[in-house]
Amino acid sequence: MMTSRSLSMALLLGVLVSAAQAADEAERPPNIVVFLADDLGWGDLGCYGHPMIETPNLDQFAEQGVRFTQCYSACGVCSPSRSAILTGRTPYRNGVFRWIPEGHPVHLRPSEITIARLLKDQGYETAHVGKWHLNGMFNSPEQPQPSDHGFDYWFATQNNAAPTHKNPENFVRNGEPVGPMEGFSAVLVAEEGIEWLREHRNPDAPFYLQVWTHEPHLPIESDPRFMARYEDQTDNPGVLQHHGNVTQLDHAFGMLMAELDRQGLTDSTIVFFTSDNGPEGDGLGDPANPNSQRNRNQGSTGGLRGRKRDDFEGGIRVPGIVRWPGQIEPGSVSNVPVIGSDIFSTICEIVGIPLPDDRVIDGVSMIPAFAGKPVERPVPLYWRTHISSPDSRIAMRVGDWKIVGNVDLTRFLLFNVEEDPRETTDLSAQEPERFKQMTEQLLELNASILGDGPDWWKSEKSF
Repeated sequence: MMTSRSLSMALLLGVLVSAAQAADEAERPPNIVVFLADDLGWGDLGCYGHPMIETPNLDQFAEQGVRFTQCYSACGVCSPSRSAILTGRTPYRNGVFRWIPEGHPVHLRPSEITIARLLKDQGYETAHVGKWHLNGMFNSPEQPQPSDHGFDYWFATQNNAAPTHKNPENFVRNGEPVGPMEGFSAVLVAEEGIEWLREHRNPDAPFYLQVWTHEPHLPIESDPRFMARYEDQTDNPGVLQHHGNVTQLDHAFGMLMAELDRQGLTDSTIVFFTSDNGPEGDGLGDPANPNSQRNRNQGSTGGLRGRKRDDFEGGIRVPGIVRWPGQIEPGSVSNVPVIGSDIFSTICEIVGIPLPDDRVIDGVSMIPAFAGKPVERPVPLYWRTHISSPDSRIAMRVGDWKIVGNVDLTRFLLFNVEEDPRETTDLSAQEPERFKQMTEQLLELNASILGDGPDWWKSEKSF
């Protein structure tokens, strides 16, 4: 039988152990989650103003952190923007200048330093789940795989979930093909991340978890329970599929956030959410073929000009939300321009990792922007998309001003995107000095970047 003295000693011991654990948590660097959607448009979430799509989990997430109104992907297509998130370097500089078909020679080179590798060197547990799309020779010794870029654990596809988001057959886990799975891609990816958090990571170490879903990229296939939410608003099967697909993505995101809550990890974890580029197609679908995949191209740019593959705003401006309890004011909105490559530098600053000094790092820390303060950019915001509309092959933004060049760099447009985010009015004639200076600056920057990276792009007939 425990005496009052021994009971008091036990209670005191429990308090001391809890205090020690709390002190250990406080000293440990934060856990990090980077959640990336695929082809999600700037206007596709409820918290970004979509009048119809339901995204309750991401809307709640935005109320818990900061929502960026001018967040950009590093490219108008997927593989390049992903390479920039991992390396902090603009795509033509790091070599992944185009989307990568299966079997293609372009890949993220082993010479590139990824944030996963840097964090692993700092004692982080690292995992990637979902779409990879950073090599053509997927799961082959001919090119680097996720494990070669700093990931202890990986569960991935080369590009899209196949045959569709429903019951995919092409996932590979740590080099071993998984085979047919039952369920929908985003949910399966979230479940894999949850499984890793529960069973595979070392709970005594901080972690970096990268969750890259396939939704809402084609070929879209959505769970009927999510499509049912829109049946009283439309009879267009393409709208039902696309909008249900975004809600499916939102549901998967909510599953992961709930797991952080369940494990008591929310307060010690910074979570980034964004998209790899703007929405596919023209946004009108294909009414003549209502059940076709093309009719499922119903993503929204929120009224911005251009779409995926463009360097106009609709192709590169994307949702961007960050939650960091105790560091970011809940429910805040930041109008400071940030870009996917900034995630690398931001994480380095948070963890205390010096930026590599043997290469150009284009991204900067967005920590000031969390509070709406400007960031200093030694290298301007820059985009070059190897397959795009002829009028928007290259772009650069400095302050409120953005210059967009055509395919052969002979015609340029100048916009004040702060006052004219839809890029309706070319101001090159009204601002001749600014236009001349920015044209020269863009051409110089472009030449520098192309000269810095591998010249794989020279063999591409499309550019």
